[in-house]
Amino acid sequence: MSRRAKTIQIFLPGGDPRGIRIAEITTRIVQVIEVPRSLLDAFLAMPESRKVAVYFLFGAGEQDGEPMVYIGQTGDLQQRLPSHNKLKDFWERALILISRTDSLTQTHALYLEWLCLQKSDEAGRYSVENANSGSRPHTPAPLEADCEEIFETGHALLATLGFPLFDPVGRRTVAPAVVTGRVETPPPAWTSEEYVCKSSDANGRGLYTPEGFVVLKDSYGRSEVVPSMKGMPLEQNRNELIAQGVLAVEGNRARFTKDYLFRSPSAAAGMLLGRSANGWVEWMTKSGRTLDQVVRGNPDTRTPR
Repeated sequence: MSRRAKTIQIFLPGGDPRGIRIAEITTRIVQVIEVPRSLLDAFLAMPESRKVAVYFLFGAGEQDGEPMVYIGQTGDLQQRLPSHNKLKDFWERALILISRTDSLTQTHALYLEWLCLQKSDEAGRYSVENANSGSRPHTPAPLEADCEEIFETGHALLATLGFPLFDPVGRRTVAPAVVTGRVETPPPAWTSEEYVCKSSDANGRGLYTPEGFVVLKDSYGRSEVVPSMKGMPLEQNRNELIAQGVLAVEGNRARFTKDYLFRSPSAAAGMLLGRSANGWVEWMTKSGRTLDQVVRGNPDTRTPR
């Protein structure tokens, strides 16, 4: 996705920020409409429901809570979405990509569906409910170029609405410096540093990002929590990650099988160390500076061990 500055407009046709939302980049023709499942009938009464579309059904697994998505395309939303409403249990919100000018054709939609399936598989953030990602449809080069631009817009709009389907959690994009007058502002700390969390039975690597803290694949920690954490939320959360396959217990270690996003540095450190932890001081650069020092500019407040 392009990192150029953008202006995105979100329209609330019902006036409720928790209801149907229509997002668009103001200079482009693509819209993404977010529809809560409970308001499906209201969407089907809107003229936008009569357009060719690529759609995304978002929800979570009932057993493990893993985020899930189904990706489809259709020229008949009024038939397809009610069918999914009857036959698919997992989804909670539908996000529908359309063209305001009716320039999206069935050929566009077929290629976009295939492209979205490929990109979501690459990102690995959601479990994709489609049976397979299909084969690349034959698309003329000019149409394919149109689809790449439509995809870029859809990517930005989905992420803005809170569904970063195509963004890997361990993304290592380095933001450019911002020059203001003669002063050059360095890129934010989250884009340029890899942090480590180590103990006698843990060796973690991670990234501080705008969404939280990402523990990188193949980091490992204790196979069990310390006795004082037995029956506590930390142990319950760890058991859920083991059930989901995010953590693989290998002897006395628990290894991360993929990059995994935590809401805070402390949650990430606690999962590795198997105990309560202050992630701001447990996560350090390879040169020994704590996350607290790098991001918040505080002096080193660690207690000597």
